[in-house]
Amino acid sequence: MSTLWQAIGAEWGKLWSVRSTWWCLAAATVLMVLSALTLGGATATEALLREGAATPVVASEPVVSAASFAQFALVALAMLTITSEYSSGAVRVTLQAVPVRGVMLAAKALVVVPAMAAAGVLSGAVATAAVYLLLSADAFGGLVVLPAGEVVADLLAVGGFFALLSVMTVGVGTAMRSAAGTLTVVFMLLMGLPLLLLMTGSQAALEASLRMPLFAGLAFMGSTDNLTGGPIPYSAGEGLAWLLAWTAAALAIGHAVLRRRDA
Repeated sequence: MSTLWQAIGAEWGKLWSVRSTWWCLAAATVLMVLSALTLGGATATEALLREGAATPVVASEPVVSAASFAQFALVALAMLTITSEYSSGAVRVTLQAVPVRGVMLAAKALVVVPAMAAAGVLSGAVATAAVYLLLSADAFGGLVVLPAGEVVADLLAVGGFFALLSVMTVGVGTAMRSAAGTLTVVFMLLMGLPLLLLMTGSQAALEASLRMPLFAGLAFMGSTDNLTGGPIPYSAGEGLAWLLAWTAAALAIGHAVLRRRDA
């Protein structure tokens, strides 16, 4: 156990000692704010154009959808925690210091969880505040509400989604060992393959695509939109289960590759 804690301390120090960490966090916040403002403004405008009383927008709701854009900045950060060591050769030093492969991988995963969860909550909070200020303007008829319970739940869900997605990325990065390969695989899992499956028009392909990480994450965060205008046909709990399954599978594959191949 002491070895694990020492490894976590070392990984924590490495994470915050490089500039790329801060650039990725800043990029995630900017993407979250801009996406949430765009989505919030579009939702409010659509509500105003409808006949009858417009339904107020919960300020954190656009943030949940905006997470699908901001996720890529944090995926890049999570990827760098492992692939940068392979590209520089520093992984040899890491594995000499922590020779048990599973401990090294666990340390990296346990470091990105709180870091990415906090990044999701904080960037989501900034975006929620920005949406609230925008939609409070007269141009949108003050069509926004800020219920504390819903906002806290949404922000915690975004943080949880980013944490699990980042751990999944660490697993993929451990298996692929290169930044290009990791980005390709993660992008295909998040966007490429689900959209290709949706385009087939097959019901079986649709059902399969909706169980992939992005849609599972959207369901977990409370979104009901599957990006094609239809609903995600399962609960937040099932979305979390699918997201955990993808994360566990990525870690298992990464660990298997790490044990079989030298640094």
